[in-house]
Amino acid sequence: MTTTGTTTSTSVDWSALITAAVSAKLEQATTISTTITNNEAKVTAYQTLQTDLKTLSSGLASLATSVINSLATNVFATRAATLSSTGDVSASSALSMSVSNGAATGDHTLTISQIATAQKVVGTSQSSQTDELGYSGTFSLGLGSGSTADITVTSTMSLQDIVDAVNAQTSTTNVQASIVQVSSGSYEMVLTGAEDAADISYSSSSGDDILNELGVTDSSGAFADVLQTSQAAEFTLDGISMTRDTNDITDVLTGVTFNLLQATPSGATLNISIEADTSQIQSALETFVTNYNAYRDAVIAQQATNSDGTASSSAVLFGDGTMRDITNQLEAALNSTVGGLTMADLGLSFNDSNELELDTSTLSEILSTNLSGVTTLLSAQTTTSSSQLSVVNTGTSPQSFTLDLTVDSSGNLSSASVGGDSSLFTISGTTIIGNAGTAYAGMAFTYSGTTSQSITVTSTSGIATQLYQIAKNASSSTGSLQTLITNLETRDDDLQQKVDDIQNAASAYQTQLEAQYAKYQAAIESANNTLTYLKALLNSSSSS
Repeated sequence: MTTTGTTTSTSVDWSALITAAVSAKLEQATTISTTITNNEAKVTAYQTLQTDLKTLSSGLASLATSVINSLATNVFATRAATLSSTGDVSASSALSMSVSNGAATGDHTLTISQIATAQKVVGTSQSSQTDELGYSGTFSLGLGSGSTADITVTSTMSLQDIVDAVNAQTSTTNVQASIVQVSSGSYEMVLTGAEDAADISYSSSSGDDILNELGVTDSSGAFADVLQTSQAAEFTLDGISMTRDTNDITDVLTGVTFNLLQATPSGATLNISIEADTSQIQSALETFVTNYNAYRDAVIAQQATNSDGTASSSAVLFGDGTMRDITNQLEAALNSTVGGLTMADLGLSFNDSNELELDTSTLSEILSTNLSGVTTLLSAQTTTSSSQLSVVNTGTSPQSFTLDLTVDSSGNLSSASVGGDSSLFTISGTTIIGNAGTAYAGMAFTYSGTTSQSITVTSTSGIATQLYQIAKNASSSTGSLQTLITNLETRDDDLQQKVDDIQNAASAYQTQLEAQYAKYQAAIESANNTLTYLKALLNSSSSS
């Protein structure tokens, strides 16, 4: 109410009143939105832990199992070969080789009497490689007893055209053609077998005898100039003489490929040593240290405090029980003793900053002196009570159980069960495979018996196996962290709906107040107008 002289007017700040009333309604939504923001921060933190644990488990996979076979991908199955020589020969000049996972370790000696070669023949000199030759005819070409192909030559074709026609059929004939420029204006066609220890076969089918015209064959049909004869490889491995039709030898030692490069001189030998590639174990442990410390850093960040001891604003998971439980499980596994060894025997320890470190000198020493102990300490080990049941794979979650095997009247393996449940394994011939989604997933065996029997399977878990399983379970789509994430996201959806409802109600309330207060303002203005009118009448009466 404002009075000036004899005039009184009324003015109300309706906008301020509406804003205050609506803000009061929205206070609860603001509080809920703060809760949503806090939950989102927790979700992000849980997801960081989840990602770090996935990385940790992924890096541990190669250390978690140690079965040695050609299909194994663990670091204990990797192999390295070293070559040396005795006598007047360079090992690398005479032999190259590759070794697959699971190859048997050991030392071998090799001598090479001769390497395998393909037949190579050459024709007589031609004055041009691009001029038309004027020959017309068809000939058949092949290698050894393999497939042949007919090659047709027309009078307009040059030496280069004939070479191209031969090479167009190489996938069938295994014969390649090329041109050698002997000198200016002198070109010769060369035919070479694409496989060793086989002769080139040739016959003229019709028209001109093309290869005879080019000087590749003589009048009898035999090759006129043989640059290289075909021959098999001859070598001796560990005192056993062998012959192969190729220089790429894959069937002498399982998992080993020899590439014979040249014959060894008399009295010279190649010395081969195949050993476990322990550098792969070191590399995997170094990766583990990096990944473990990354997870630890994420945990430590969530334990940060202010100077007064209260939780830091960024430590949104401060005191979180699930995070603490996972960390305690990892630390317990890391500090366990397996086979009489601990992580300290590997050179693993925590520094003053509580970070995991690896002493590679200590690791190198134990890898060279006790590789089997390291394997047991780190990986899963599975044994059976019967020599007729062989372990093919332990999986990363090894189990101890009694496997009941049933053999039918024909002596064929028909089922494998545990506790009467035959759905846990799949039978494929003599192979028994743990089914996905069961506790036996990843486990595999072969059975050589012919009678039904029950066999005890015993498994132990090394440090890497335990860590792998803990990290994998915690970070999986059904793990404890994902459960927390899902619950928070579901809660946030519900809370956001409440915020939306409150905001909608507040908006409707604002509209209602605006309409209501507009009526009040109109009434006031009407009253003021009446008052002004009455005052005018009174003033008029006084003047009369």
